[in-house]
Amino acid sequence: MSDTEIIKNEKELEFAIFCIENLASRLKVPAPVVYTALAEKSDILTGYIIPCYEALHTQGKEYIVDDILETMKIKGVQI
Repeated sequence: MSDTEIIKNEKELEFAIFCIENLASRLKVPAPVVYTALAEKSDILTGYIIPCYEALHTQGKEYIVDDILETMKIKGVQI
């Protein structure tokens, strides 16, 4: 299943981009590096961020970035 099949609407797409951009900013790496880690080297984008959109998008930016970083740590995903 491709990312476009997982992302159901514009709001989820915007949220995915928001997560990638803010994580890239925090880690001081280019956004494509973060995308690769979340979507190609792991299933964090399609297995966590998008399915948890309803709960995550109600949180603040710092919480979301910290949560994704913790998920990356648990799954052994490094950038």
